[in-house]
Amino acid sequence: MKQFLIFCSKIILIFFLTIVCLDILYTVVLTHSDSRNKIENVMNSQGRNYDVLILGSSRANNHFVAQLFEDKGLKTFNFGMSGSHLFENALLLKLMVERKYKIKNLIIEVDLNISNEERADRITSKFMPYIHQSKTIANHFSGEEEFNQWYYIPFYRYIIFDSQIGFREAYQTITQKPTNVLDNKGYYALQNKKGKMKNDIRALKPLHNKYYEEIKQICKANNINLIAVMTPMCENVKGLDYFEKVHQMYPEIHNYESAVKEDRYFSSCGHMNDAGARLFTSIIIKDFFNK
Repeated sequence: MKQFLIFCSKIILIFFLTIVCLDILYTVVLTHSDSRNKIENVMNSQGRNYDVLILGSSRANNHFVAQLFEDKGLKTFNFGMSGSHLFENALLLKLMVERKYKIKNLIIEVDLNISNEERADRITSKFMPYIHQSKTIANHFSGEEEFNQWYYIPFYRYIIFDSQIGFREAYQTITQKPTNVLDNKGYYALQNKKGKMKNDIRALKPLHNKYYEEIKQICKANNINLIAVMTPMCENVKGLDYFEKVHQMYPEIHNYESAVKEDRYFSSCGHMNDAGARLFTSIIIKDFFNK
């Protein structure tokens, strides 16, 4: 019996040491890259200066053509992330400020995403390699139900988020497989191929969103001019009064839902194609930066 217990103890010890070593290995690999996603690009940077910085979901990533701002002499980058929520946008802004970014104007897309305060797992996963390196990240996630498992169990977060930060991502990072997320100053153009050209957002209800409030407070404390906007949707949408409800709750959020019309400017009902994005970006530049 004693030998059996010794054997089991050895197995447990070997298992524990293995997951600790894997945790260290994955963390070292994934935190020393700065070109595969926008989060690691921020984490491995310091002291950048921007005239215009853009945050939001895919409705920011696909809708603001950074080069058009640059053509006006405004140093710009689009940090919009497809699938992100205001939860992740607030955290990314905190990390930028922590890294001494100087930001004159922050354009943030606040429309459909203001209806929830949840995290987006696909984007959350990209912060996980840094959870022990950054108190800002740890504090931001500390209220999440799974935080203790992520923080205290070695390698657990890499197993749970395997599809995003598991073996495949580690291998592609080591082999320096290129991505296009940082191309075109962060803007990702959608083409003319039509997706679903109708939508129903009647179930959405805007919230007094704590992460949007955080973003406002950060901007105020750091003298960042905050430009909050709602971006266009196609005309065949049920529940378009949602945008007016957002504006009533937060009058400072500019409602550009109907600024671009006609299906020819859309790749899907919620996302404009490149032509639509260029038209919309030109409107934003005219309204806010042509002085």
